[in-house]
Amino acid sequence: MRNARAAHPTRRGILAAGGAIGLGAALAACGDDDAKSDGSGDGAGTGKSGPWSFKDDRGTTVKLDSVPKNIVAFTGVAAALWDYGVQVKGVFGPTTTKDGKPDVQAGDLDVSKVTVLGNEWGKLNVEKYASLAPEVLVTTTFDTAGTLWSVPEESKDKVAKLAPSVAISVFDRQLTQPLQRMWELAESLGADMKAKKVTDAKAAFEKAAARLRAAAKAKPEIRVLAGSASADLFYVSGTNLSVDLEYFKSLGVNFVEPSEEAKKATGGWFESLSWENVDKYPADVIIMDDRASTIQPADITEGTWKQLPAVKAGQVIARSPEPILSYAKCTPLLDNLAEAIENAKKVG
Repeated sequence: MRNARAAHPTRRGILAAGGAIGLGAALAACGDDDAKSDGSGDGAGTGKSGPWSFKDDRGTTVKLDSVPKNIVAFTGVAAALWDYGVQVKGVFGPTTTKDGKPDVQAGDLDVSKVTVLGNEWGKLNVEKYASLAPEVLVTTTFDTAGTLWSVPEESKDKVAKLAPSVAISVFDRQLTQPLQRMWELAESLGADMKAKKVTDAKAAFEKAAARLRAAAKAKPEIRVLAGSASADLFYVSGTNLSVDLEYFKSLGVNFVEPSEEAKKATGGWFESLSWENVDKYPADVIIMDDRASTIQPADITEGTWKQLPAVKAGQVIARSPEPILSYAKCTPLLDNLAEAIENAKKVG
């Protein structure tokens, strides 16, 4: 995890530390081939010709003479585009685990078919990036300034000179908005959005949303807490800035909310608790950050964690604070939470 630089961290620092939505341990311190593959299509630009343009969520319009084929993207964005049949050439961000398998943020992306420019947040090898002759860089943004997620601050100017960028905002909006924007981006890059696989995935998402809404309505008393674990601290996420939590809340899920005063130190994102105070907020279901940079529930050794009613009842599931923005990947997030609420007992 990344360390905060000062007692008053910048918003970018907070987001990096908390992994954007939730909650990172850092605040405690304050492939090169265009391949054909199952599900990946024939590469970017299939079926498209002529000039290409796309207006991103910063209000920036990128215009090129043709549909870009040499695309470099943040790993989670690349995984979403892959689900729609668009192959990128290079990625940056958590891509593979120590044993070489795809990181959770890589989804179904064939990591052997891409050039990894940096295998952790905030790492992007500029020389390697330049060697790919990139036509466009695509990532997300977690603030109103349109800061490019995981593009290193110290080399952002060099990166910008090599290719234009597209940013999809995942800041202070519901999940359905960036999902639609990623759909539009994939379509502009030549993806077949009428393919049965694609339309079925969208229909499944809508069905899962209805299921979660029904589960929340049937059990409004079930309180859900969004958490993340580090060696020294436990983080409780608020719902007002996170795309997944804002959407789940709109469907009626009863979330535990940290105090506004406590969230001020992190720009409104979350509250950090010592392990001695991990029981500050009673909860019936806990959804835990599933990224590799955090400690997973099975590996938490703190006795105070093990004594939490939701933990003792086995009512802990995974959460993806940086969801892969395809309908296929977001549907399980809805179904898993719906199932947890449907089966939950009041224990908090």
